[in-house]
Amino acid sequence: MYQLKKKIFVDAPITDVWEFFSSPSNLKKITPTSMGFDILKGADTSMYPGQIISYKVKPMLNIPTLWVTEITHVVDQQYFVDEQRIGPYRMWHHEHHFEQVDGGVEITDIVSYVLPFGFFGRIAHWLFVKQKLEHIFAFRSIAIAKYFKVTDR
Repeated sequence: MYQLKKKIFVDAPITDVWEFFSSPSNLKKITPTSMGFDILKGADTSMYPGQIISYKVKPMLNIPTLWVTEITHVVDQQYFVDEQRIGPYRMWHHEHHFEQVDGGVEITDIVSYVLPFGFFGRIAHWLFVKQKLEHIFAFRSIAIAKYFKVTDR
């Protein structure tokens, strides 16, 4: 299993930050266009436990792939978790944490994932999956700055 952990600090009220991130339709706004990310179904309301959201993504070689996630946990203005039900990973568990701190909100993403194909999956991780995820989260930080003032801590 692999894990990616990223933090970003935004100078904004937690109510505004939560409102933005708890709307699944905003995910497209902070995802690189190269991912071919399109929401197909289930993102028309604020998040709630049990919500199923389906997307089309192009994670590799521009091949469209169905990705279905379930929002498994939601604690208002604190955190939510999405888990893959159908998609390119053998397992995907993404925690989104929001902590009100002096001067704004610290957003922490913790992604735990397992790739399919055993040994070949490990090679793929080393060759490009890890870098692709790093790129996605670097893009996300830049994209978030379009909606909130991002600062260093």
